[in-house]
Amino acid sequence: VQLQASGGGLVQPGGSLRLSCASSGFTLRYYSIGWFRQAPGKEREGVSCISSSSTDGSSYVVDSVKGRFTISRDNAKNTVYLQMDSLKPEDTAVYYCATDGIAGSSCPPAYPYSYWGQGTEVTVSS
Repeated sequence: VQLQASGGGLVQPGGSLRLSCASSGFTLRYYSIGWFRQAPGKEREGVSCISSSSTDGSSYVVDSVKGRFTISRDNAKNTVYLQMDSLKPEDTAVYYCATDGIAGSSCPPAYPYSYWGQGTEVTVSS
């Protein structure tokens, strides 16, 4: 069972990127999916989470990205997205998607995130 995060890259301040989280082995619609990031020299932080489609499908983003980042699902593509707009240099980090692997989980999940993607690097710089 694997998660694959992709879509990172170099973007200028104010630009946009869309990160994708896909899976081999998980039907992602049944699981809550979280996005995290880790900037150089800093601890990993949670950015966003979306509950499983078998619950209310609710989602949230942390205050530092509210109004700029949006999490969504495409169940037909078995993919969860993190749309990042109005990017700032402080958004520079390696971004990871993760799941607790528990069917029907909500955000935040009751169990630890046990399955992690490999990370995709986002650099916001002029």
